[in-house]
Amino acid sequence: MPVSRPQSQPPMLSGAEIRKQFLSFYADREHQVLPSASLIPEDPTVLLTIAGMLPFKPIFLGQRQADYDRATSAQKCIRTNDIENVGRTARHHTFFEMLGNFSFGDYFKEQAIAWAWELSTQVFGLPPAQVVVSVFEEDDEAFAIWRDQIGIAPHRIMRMGAEDNFWAAGPTGPCGPCSELYYDFHPELGDEAIDLEDDSRFIEFYNLVFMQYNRDSEGTLTPLQNQNIDTGLGLERMAQILQQKPNNYETDLIFPIIQTAAAIAKVSYAQADAATQISLKVIGDHVRAVTHLIADGVQASNEERGYVLRRLIRRVVRHGRLLGIDRLFTVEVAESAIALMATAYPNLQQRQGAIKAELEREEKRFLETLDRGEKLLADVMKQALAAQQTQISGENAFVLYDTYGFPVELTEEIAAEQGLGVDLEGYQAEMAQQKARSRAAHETIDLTVQGSLDKLAEHIHSTEFLGYTAAAADSQIEAVLVAGKWVEQAEAGTEVQIVLAQTPFYAESGGQIGDRGYLSGADLRVRVEDVKKEGDIFVHFGRVERGAARVGDRVSAQVDRACRRRAQANHTATHLLQAALKKIVDSSVSQAGSLVDFDRLRFDFNCPRALTPADLQQIEAQVNTWIAEGHQADVSVLPIAEAKARGAVAMFGEKYGDQVRVIDFPAVSMELCGGTHVTNTAEIGAFKITSESGISAGVRRIEAVAGPAVLDYLNLREQVVRELSDRFKVKPEELPERVANLQAELKTTQKELEALKAELAQAKSAQLVNEAKPVGDFQILVAALEGVDAEALKGAAERLLQKLGEGAVVLGSAPADDKVSLVAAFSPAVVKQGLQAGKFIGNIAKICGGGGGGRPNLAQAGGRQPEKLQEALTAATQQLAAALSA
Repeated sequence: MPVSRPQSQPPMLSGAEIRKQFLSFYADREHQVLPSASLIPEDPTVLLTIAGMLPFKPIFLGQRQADYDRATSAQKCIRTNDIENVGRTARHHTFFEMLGNFSFGDYFKEQAIAWAWELSTQVFGLPPAQVVVSVFEEDDEAFAIWRDQIGIAPHRIMRMGAEDNFWAAGPTGPCGPCSELYYDFHPELGDEAIDLEDDSRFIEFYNLVFMQYNRDSEGTLTPLQNQNIDTGLGLERMAQILQQKPNNYETDLIFPIIQTAAAIAKVSYAQADAATQISLKVIGDHVRAVTHLIADGVQASNEERGYVLRRLIRRVVRHGRLLGIDRLFTVEVAESAIALMATAYPNLQQRQGAIKAELEREEKRFLETLDRGEKLLADVMKQALAAQQTQISGENAFVLYDTYGFPVELTEEIAAEQGLGVDLEGYQAEMAQQKARSRAAHETIDLTVQGSLDKLAEHIHSTEFLGYTAAAADSQIEAVLVAGKWVEQAEAGTEVQIVLAQTPFYAESGGQIGDRGYLSGADLRVRVEDVKKEGDIFVHFGRVERGAARVGDRVSAQVDRACRRRAQANHTATHLLQAALKKIVDSSVSQAGSLVDFDRLRFDFNCPRALTPADLQQIEAQVNTWIAEGHQADVSVLPIAEAKARGAVAMFGEKYGDQVRVIDFPAVSMELCGGTHVTNTAEIGAFKITSESGISAGVRRIEAVAGPAVLDYLNLREQVVRELSDRFKVKPEELPERVANLQAELKTTQKELEALKAELAQAKSAQLVNEAKPVGDFQILVAALEGVDAEALKGAAERLLQKLGEGAVVLGSAPADDKVSLVAAFSPAVVKQGLQAGKFIGNIAKICGGGGGGRPNLAQAGGRQPEKLQEALTAATQQLAAALSA
């Protein structure tokens, strides 16, 4: 894409400088600078961190209270949804950095737009004439701010539909309009018929999301009480603009990696043909992605994140082969990527050994079969083309995957180069058959020297579970692992993973955590702290406290009965809770997740509405009624069709075979479940809901305690109530009234304080009128008002300007030891002289280590260095005098 050379060119900044200046700009405006979150998100609904706002999603959805009102970050992100475009377009990537500023109920549209404009045009130096903005078609407020306060011509403010300029977290929940900033590479084409879809001319570089509404299930929008700001500026895109490159790949963020790959391949990027350049770009992009994925703890596998990593590495290797590289090279290219990014992301340096080891291992593994796989695929494609077929069979695609390690997406990509498709339906059918064969033969386990627990040693038989009828049993040690590696024995003090031939220990599944307890022998004692399942094998995690754990030894396995009883009570209570929700709230309620711990339970469920306090009280009462009635459990194993016909409810996330275990409390609850339960509901004792909240659109969460944990919970509450009663000198039942009175007193006191502050500011400012100085045809007043907050300072400036008439007022205050407040108020005649309050006060604030902005006639700013306030006011006096005396 040709890059225009306008007369006013933005400064040439490195990627590192862009990142630093962005964060510094918002840090100066009282934003908390936060490090990038991991690519492995806390959000269970997404596989990888795909957006800069993802770490803040719980705050935006009201699930978590923010520790700050403003934040800024440079967030690493990965997206692979359009991986086929990587290297082929100017700006598609799998790995990218999103620079963002966020407000949680603090500033909103006016300030966000002003700062975005100031950052873009003053800090990054983009010519205003080359910036076009878009707004949501119904957002007249944003349109007016851009037009009237920023000064953008209306024909350069494009109204866009909801598909482009309206953000939503889901069908319901927080949402709002967006405004986007685009850079115009070819302003010489004029302003007529601007088409922002023309990516050869325009590039979107900054997106501002105004989270101002809540959308209910009917689609009705209501204003949020706390309106939020979520923005994202693409680092790679800004680097392309400022470094005047034809694409993101040739910026200093990626090109050094490309140069390393080119040197290994002994080719010149500048002189290479299009296909060679594409391969180099793919390597440059993907190596950034895989180094960060491995640094954040992802390991290559055939599942979820591990599959994403393996697919990316294998694409790198294949494109290396297309370049003629006939040796191991991924580690060498990764070293270039680490050196390039380690300053911004120190964990790359810290995890350098793990990154290199994983890359070398995966590259070697793929190269072992790549030649044969490529030959087979070439033959398959040749046969298909000769037979005038349009796709490769699912069977052949599966053989390439299963035998030669070709991800099906890689097969699709290579086939597409020859104009062929892949029978994905047939491929999935072959995959399903292979999984069924694996389960039947118990051959899903394969111990590697790395010892990852998702692949244990061959020939270990499935573990026989005895825990439904016994809490203790004799068994034999089948395998001992230390740090994931197979060993013959483990001595005292060692953290171990032990596989038994049979066990009474329940392994974590279905939301229920694993049992605790002990393994003991003649001179052996192992404390078991957790149990997990790998396929049909139970792995006991623990520590050897005495003696040595040896393969082949006989041991006595003893479950901690107290912990087991607590888990049973909480698990059965979860079933009763779901039954109560279906009965009281909505029969369509369905489980969306659960946790059964020793001391609590958590139940997530799909529900069209929030629960009221009355709902919760009724649900809790119903569960306790069923507990008191003493319903006997009827446990049976039935064909799955029969179980469903009887009305059994399936548990979330569970996979079922032909025969299923049914937990039935007749006339109350019947569910398919492999967990441990009480034999009679009376054994639970009691049930107490501790919280209810929304966790995402249409999904609610109830947390509760049952059994012995209820007493723990009530004892803690009683202790808190007792301490509050002692402190406030009232009876427990009088606490609510006492707290309400204190809140009312505090609110009254705050109002009185604000009124006094306003009166003080007014009194102080009234005395300043006589200090105004004439400059030409204007009156200027620059002064400090001690102990006045920003809002009062603003009001004082407006009143003083009214009294002065045509002129300028600049006031400053230091309301705290580390805070400076500044305000500028200019009359219309002053603005006509070319002075704008926003720009003026923003520059003055920099003297105090801050910044700010606003409208041409009225603007506020802040700083962090009160000791420089007088210097700033002196500078303001001098600059106003110089500008208005002409």
